[in-house]
Amino acid sequence: MNITFIGGGNMASALISGLLQQGYATSQLHVVEISAENREKIKRELGVPTVADLASGIAESDVVVLSVKPQQLHELALKLAPLLNNQLVISIAAGIRAIDISRWLDGYQRIVRAMPNTPSLVRAGVAGLYAASDVNEQDRKNAEAILTAVGSVLWVDDEEMLHTVTAISGSGPAYVFYFIESMQQAGIELGLTPKQARQLSLQTFVGASELASLSDEDAATLRTRVTSKGGTTEQAIQVMEKNDVKSKIMAAINAASERSKEMSNEFSKL
Repeated sequence: MNITFIGGGNMASALISGLLQQGYATSQLHVVEISAENREKIKRELGVPTVADLASGIAESDVVVLSVKPQQLHELALKLAPLLNNQLVISIAAGIRAIDISRWLDGYQRIVRAMPNTPSLVRAGVAGLYAASDVNEQDRKNAEAILTAVGSVLWVDDEEMLHTVTAISGSGPAYVFYFIESMQQAGIELGLTPKQARQLSLQTFVGASELASLSDEDAATLRTRVTSKGGTTEQAIQVMEKNDVKSKIMAAINAASERSKEMSNEFSKL
């Protein structure tokens, strides 16, 4: 499987690095990148061929990954449309529906949308995937193989569910960083050094996430087990419950989902 990435940003670099670690040859992976500086960086760090020309970049490809910013996808798709030759097209551009990508590609339907997240940069990501109508089973396997190079995947049958994926896992790392930031600040104010507060906060998240991942029990049960009656954890949870923290987190995620829908609607007007 020969794969061309159009756009050589962080996510494309992460996917290429993951694929190389899985045994792909550098000759199977290509990057189309208009920035000469970025082309040189990709060649130097990853060793894969890079070109500026779109036509030559996708000529021998089985899969084309659209890894540009959402604001750049419309212009790119118009240029790409006459060049496609039955390749599978995977878009990792957030917020742009398959129907709009298809319209910009003159009705091309062999499209998979992917919503990865930033932990993909350390091969610990998760991506939501949606397949358009002309995507066959082998295409789905190929798309899954590419995205699992940097983490796990979740297929959704309803494309609108990608708004939820965006709100939970796409934006989710920022929520986690926000909580870590708060824990670190509290630690510092209670007398820890910044280095100590960082170590405790980060390792607590890593350890708790690993414990939850390996357990068959849900998060609520695991939380209850840590919350001894009359203890310190109970006191902290009571403060969170009093301040309605859970519902505020849920409201924030709903707001992210709604914004994802608004963005999709805005792009659909192009």
